[in-house]
Amino acid sequence: MKLLHRNIFKELISIFTLSISGFMGLILIGRLLQFRDLFMGQSIGILDMAKLFAYLCPFFLLILTPIATMLSIFLVFLRMNADNEITALKSGGLSLYKLLPAPIIFCLLCTGADIFFSLYGLSWGTENFRNSLMEFARTQSQLALKPGVFNKDFPGLVFYAETVDDEKGTMSSVFVRDSTRKGMRATIVAPLGEILTDPARGRLLIHLENGRIYQQENEQLSVLKFKNYDVRIPLANILKGYDVAELRPKEMSWEKLVRISRAGDRAGDIDKTFLRKAQVEVQKRLALPVACLVLGMFAMPIACLFRGLKQQYGLLISMGLFLVYYTMLSLGVTFGESGVLTPVIGLWAPNVTFAIISIVLLKMAVMEHSFSFRLSFLKRFRRKEA
Repeated sequence: MKLLHRNIFKELISIFTLSISGFMGLILIGRLLQFRDLFMGQSIGILDMAKLFAYLCPFFLLILTPIATMLSIFLVFLRMNADNEITALKSGGLSLYKLLPAPIIFCLLCTGADIFFSLYGLSWGTENFRNSLMEFARTQSQLALKPGVFNKDFPGLVFYAETVDDEKGTMSSVFVRDSTRKGMRATIVAPLGEILTDPARGRLLIHLENGRIYQQENEQLSVLKFKNYDVRIPLANILKGYDVAELRPKEMSWEKLVRISRAGDRAGDIDKTFLRKAQVEVQKRLALPVACLVLGMFAMPIACLFRGLKQQYGLLISMGLFLVYYTMLSLGVTFGESGVLTPVIGLWAPNVTFAIISIVLLKMAVMEHSFSFRLSFLKRFRRKEA
């Protein structure tokens, strides 16, 4: 039995590794195409691009781990069923219940990994991804501000600095013309300035010290002195439309999400739509890891019930079943955010449904019920190929 479970477990690991690598490769290629303007505009190197993709991996792995778990178990037991290995084991006195330890342990390991991605990895990746983009934006802004040259790269803003330190980002004799506010223009002069980033708020600032603001509104002119003043640089041009200004619930840490969702009496100070999104995200980060166990246990009896099914068709069926699950999950997210359903019901209904179905299917598989997969259209397709 130990040898049997060890071999099943090894095969599960190999298919899981292959599946997760393939899915991640496809997604990262898609992201590369999506961020091509950002990478080309920022002149980001290959190592920096790899680092950014590494920060995005926990977000994708949270969703991909359940489908890879389901696909691995489905294909392994489908192969065993097609090669009559399960029939041979049954003839030797082993029931399907005796084969459960290896897939259960495998599903529990995948669930633990997905919990780590959900509670810690996602927020770590998001925070570092935002910080890296902000640092790239700061570097790009420093390169754009050349000493002794009026810079007009940012809409509504004109910058001039007599000297610019590219390493520290400090400037001297700074002049700023601000026309971003309608009906008002401001001219800001200061002896010292510095480019700063505020990753928490997604802002890039030019910090000025001990200067003056000449503000013109209609026909009135006012002069203000300041000790510290910040000019916000619009990031849309630098980051090619990528928004880092607002931290969305799916990018927040687990602790912050729980704190917002349990706002209690302070919930009135939070936008209701945002509050519902935070509550939905909390349940989603709990439901997806559990889906590894549910979908894995669902895939095993499904694979045992089908006979005469080749792996390429099994792959399509497995993807279709996960699509059904993900559609139910997406509907739960939509209904939860709109207030039609509570987040607990909307997000956990797919897991409960598939868990009940998996128990029924497992009993059918133990009683040796099966679905013969010999469809006429497949026969005709094979004849045409021949």
